[in-house]
Formats: sequence, C-alpha cells, structure tokens
Amino acid sequence: MKWFVGLGNPGKQYESTRHNIGFMALDRFAEKHGIKISQNKCKGLLGEGNVGGTKVYLLKPMTYMNLSGESIRAFMDFYKAPIEDLILVYDDLDTPYGQIRLRYQGSAGGHNGIKSAIQYLGTQSFQRIRMGINRPAPGYNIADYVLSNFSKEEFKTMPQLLDTTCEAMEHALDNAFEKTMAKFNV
Repeated sequence: MKWFVGLGNPGKQYESTRHNIGFMALDRFAEKHGIKISQNKCKGLLGEGNVGGTKVYLLKPMTYMNLSGESIRAFMDFYKAPIEDLILVYDDLDTPYGQIRLRYQGSAGGHNGIKSAIQYLGTQSFQRIRMGINRPAPGYNIADYVLSNFSKEEFKTMPQLLDTTCEAMEHALDNAFEKTMAKFNV
C-alpha cells in the first residue's frame, strides 16, 4: 500500500495557483490510472485504486494549506496507514520550475503545509516529492506569489512537469524510495 497526499487549497479561486500543484499532480495520476478522487473523508477528498498490483490512496486535504496535517493525521489514524508508505507531493520555491526533487526528511523550509504535516505527524521523516515553482523576484511577497496563477509560459510546460511527477510516483510503488530519489534527483 502507498498513500500519496497532494497539498493545495480547496476552492475554484485557488485551482490554478502555484500552491496547488500538488493537487494537480494527484489529479493527473488519478486520471492516468482511472482513480476517482471524490470520497469526502478524513477532512479531504480521497480516491483509492490499484496500480500495478499495489493498493494506492490519493488524498487532497480540504483543510487549506496551513492545516494540511489535520487531514493527513485523520487518514493515518483511520486507515492505520504507516508513515513509511506516505509520499507528500507539493510546491517548492527552492526547486527550479519544471524540476522535481525527492527527499525523505528535512525541515519545512518555510512551507506552511509541511509545517502542519510535521506538527501532526510528530516527525520530519517522511517521503516527499517537491515540485519546483521558482522563487519570486526580490521584494515580491511570497504569499502573493504562491497564491498567484502560473504564467502562460509555465502552463505550456506544465504537462511535462506533471508527467515527470507521476513517473516518480509510479516508480516509488515498485522501488525503495532511495532508488526513486537516485533516478529522479538529477
């Protein structure tokens, strides 16, 4: 079993924002594998399916980014899901747009969704796929930046970024996360 949690904010106004790229990646993965993310459960929207013989859960917390940990903890407690099977998918300012970085532990790095996850999980040790969104220009407010829409140029290459993220998710189903990190951290 693996459970993927994509971070984002609920609501139409946030759909195409940088902070919602985790939701976008889960939607793309769900579409590829015929999984419907529609169950209202664990303070989020949940989908479940089978990918290559592995039971897969896809969770999109509906708590808003700053409280994502509530939904993650609710899922973990309800399903008795091991933290070792969790992979968080989210936006990262320190990774160049179009690239992903995988890691299995570390601080929140200023990301409020990760701060919440660390708080509710009680550890910084969990697997992550960070999707690059770049940093804004100096002087630009970070909160405004992550809640802004992607540029037209970024949207053009978005499918490639989402596909690469899905490939990493698929690879992690059959391989140790260290092996997935070695393949996708280029």
